[in-house]
Amino acid sequence: MRRRPNYLAGAGSLLWLFVIGLPLYVMFAATVRTRQDYAENGPVSLPDSFTLDNYTGALNAGFGQYFVNTLVVTGAVIGIVLLLVPPLAYAIVRSRGRTTTAVFRLFLLGLAIPAQAVIVPMFYLISQAGLYDNLLGVILPTAAFCLPMSALILSGAMRDISSELYEAMAMDGASPRRMFFQLVLPLSRGGLSTIVVFSALQAWNGFLFPLVLTQSDSSKVITLGLYNFQTEHGIDIPGLLGAVVLSMVPILLVYLFARRALVQGLMGVGGK
Repeated sequence: MRRRPNYLAGAGSLLWLFVIGLPLYVMFAATVRTRQDYAENGPVSLPDSFTLDNYTGALNAGFGQYFVNTLVVTGAVIGIVLLLVPPLAYAIVRSRGRTTTAVFRLFLLGLAIPAQAVIVPMFYLISQAGLYDNLLGVILPTAAFCLPMSALILSGAMRDISSELYEAMAMDGASPRRMFFQLVLPLSRGGLSTIVVFSALQAWNGFLFPLVLTQSDSSKVITLGLYNFQTEHGIDIPGLLGAVVLSMVPILLVYLFARRALVQGLMGVGGK
């Protein structure tokens, strides 16, 4: 029996495609237009001419240095999270001690504390440690605020590993360390991918800590560098959007490489 086409679903899909596609078109089209063309013809018109000056202008305006600084901050934050959170989550899941439970509750308390509430003591602490206007002074608090949510996510993923697998490895004489590296980590790829993406987004889009804890151009990150396109006479919208597109590329790459393990983690342990 031949099915009748669902015209309503098709119309809804086209409407949704339009809602998503129009902002993307406006953003990408503006990056290949001149400032005069954008101002005279409007954001949704077709470009009169094709130019890459907005991208090269962003790089020549110091955006390359901001890009490198943001890569350093993001990579360091991801490294700290991956170094600390998996052993912590493993201890939370496998240990029944009161100390581990208390530490986990302390981490969960961090979810209720916004960064804005501690920015003044954070500024004082970073200054006293000699890390003001230093990328390390941005990396450490950013990683600290990523730890609670990452620990919650990964411990939840590790709890999905059945106790029978632990018992089977214990019968083979496996130590807790061997269980961690050969059983827990491979079956927690979805959770690991999730905390990588989460930490990368937090570090890459961070604004408050770089704003308060850095000052010189050599320590600026992308979110602060975008201010360069705003002057007292207006905003260079094509140049600004060109810089935004350049800043999107690394995060998209992180997602593309992590999405398979991320989807597998959402389907179940190890994607089974």
